[in-house]
Amino acid sequence: LPINYTCDGKDISPPLSWQNLPAKTKSITLICDDPDAPMGTWIHWVLFNIPLSVDNLAEALDETTIPGAVRGNNSWNRTGFGGACPPNGTHRYFFRVYALDTKLSLSQGAIKKDVSKAMKGHVLNEGELMGSYSRKKK
Repeated sequence: LPINYTCDGKDISPPLSWQNLPAKTKSITLICDDPDAPMGTWIHWVLFNIPLSVDNLAEALDETTIPGAVRGNNSWNRTGFGGACPPNGTHRYFFRVYALDTKLSLSQGAIKKDVSKAMKGHVLNEGELMGSYSRKKK
């Protein structure tokens, strides 16, 4: 991952885009996590009920500008993107986009576990992008 999307840089969200959603798609969900975190998978971003009119997310996204999208909580217990910030070594960051046949009936602040459970049986297709970032112990 470029340094701008990390705690060593601007800590801003990267630009992402998708296309060719299945015909029955009703909403899009985005989850970014780090399975290499020492205390278990660290959640960096949860955003769901993204409307079909949205096919990309701009760099340094202000999620409040996407009407209808709902911001879930990350592992810092806040909404929005939290950049890569491994305590030591190289970590992988998975950005997953899901095309769903429904909108999720969850409130702002929902956590990945609840979003994943609500998505069960509703995923029409998904895409994944993985980036990595390395830091040395200070």
